[in-house]
Parts: sequence; C-alpha cells; structure tokens
Amino acid sequence: MEFQIIPWIIRLGGLLVVGVLVFNILAGLVRWCKNNASPILTMEAQVVAKREWCSHNRQTRYFATFEVENGKRMELALSGREYGLLTQGDMGTLTVQGTRYKGFERR
Repeated sequence: MEFQIIPWIIRLGGLLVVGVLVFNILAGLVRWCKNNASPILTMEAQVVAKREWCSHNRQTRYFATFEVENGKRMELALSGREYGLLTQGDMGTLTVQGTRYKGFERR
C-alpha cells in the first residue's frame, strides 16, 4: 500500500514545481507587457534608500527607492553601474516606464 503512494507523491511534487515555473514565467511576461504599454514618465524625485540583494548563487541585484513629488515611494531595480552612481539624498529627475527604471539625472 505505501509503495503505491510514493509514485503519486513524486508526480504531485513534479507538477507543483512545473506549476510554479509556469506561473513565474507568465507573471514576468505580464509585467513586461504592462511596462511596454506604459508611458515614459519623468518626474522630480529624491533617492531615499538603496539596497542590494544577493541570491544563493552569488548573483547581486541592486535597488533604489525614490520619493517623487506627491510623496509616493517606488523601489526600482537598477544595474550595478547606475546603483554606484546614486547616493542617498540625491535629488533630480527620475524617468520610469511602468516599474522599469529608465534613468536618473542628478540636479
């Protein structure tokens, strides 16, 4: 009896892994399409925070949080080069397209 359950558990685990992968791919595709359909916006902003995230395979991702004119904050992913050029407290013009960082011109 117990040996008949093990293949079902393995199949269920495999389906779960495939389901998570498909969900992540679809969510990324939807986000990409929404960003492409969004207008490119330019607004006054201040860099209020910076952070790095290192994954288990030693890949580092960089993020900066900007506060725009209306007080709203948005955290955006940046390249390492862009991250290095920003300093907390910098003020300037932020350009975004949806959730996609396009640039920051310091005043």
